[in-house]
This record gives sequence, C-alpha cells and structure tokens, in this order.
Amino acid sequence: MSNKLLIMKKLLLLLSLTILLFSCKGNYEDIEDCNCGRILSDNVDDYSIVIRSDCSGNEKRFTLTQGDWVNAFVGSDYCITNSNGW
Repeated sequence: MSNKLLIMKKLLLLLSLTILLFSCKGNYEDIEDCNCGRILSDNVDDYSIVIRSDCSGNEKRFTLTQGDWVNAFVGSDYCITNSNGW
C-alpha cells in the first residue's frame, strides 16, 4: 500500500509542477513588441499624442486620426500598431 501512496505523491507533485509552469506568464510579447506606452500629452491642432515607451522610456509624438485621438486620453496606456518601437 505504501507503493501506491508513493506513486500518488509523485503524480500529485508532477501535476502541481505542471500547473505552476503553465500558469506563469512571461513578458515575452512585450520584449518583441515595444510599441505601447503611457500618453503624456495631446495636441488638438494636429490630433497628435506624445507617448513614453514602456520598454525604452523614450518619448515620441504620433499623429492619429480624429476618431482615434478622441479616445486617447492623457495618462492612459496606448499602443501604436504600425510601429516597431521607439
């Protein structure tokens, strides 16, 4: 009977490690796609925003369409899909 108990303990340990391994999320996407950041300021004259990159800390101005600019709020996070980071 102790042999069955040992097998059960090993299975439980293996199951626990498997769950732990697959539940951990890495920031692998963030490393490859550094195109998101915090909106620092906006300009109604040309519908532009200044974003500080989450990856590099650099700041860059992007000109948006009027519809996108209306939904881009200073202090919120924003991703630029047609940029490879800055």
